[in-house]
Amino acid sequence: MAKTVEDLVRAARAAVSEIDVARARELQATGVTFVDVREPAECEKGIIEGAVCIPRGVLEWKAGAESRLADRAAPVVVYCQSGGRSALAAVALGELGWSDVKSLAGGYAAWRADD
Repeated sequence: MAKTVEDLVRAARAAVSEIDVARARELQATGVTFVDVREPAECEKGIIEGAVCIPRGVLEWKAGAESRLADRAAPVVVYCQSGGRSALAAVALGELGWSDVKSLAGGYAAWRADD
């Protein structure tokens, strides 16, 4: 039987380290790189301060070219609107060699709700 998108997201969430907004804010204060994997039109409406916008659809091609992601051992926090795309993105980055990737649980919506 074919998997659904929900199956893929559920598996990704089980495989990655998800962090809450409080922990994400702590990491942001230390200069950890944040990657917004939403689409450009979503990023234009607002992003987490200091984040780089690399849409999920091109992440595998663009991540290696982003200077803030040059050190694949450095911590990275990925986020989207609600946490699904970022879980998939965290898995992809892990498979590409990034070793300390976390996904923001609840995504940008959770971040904004905590403001």
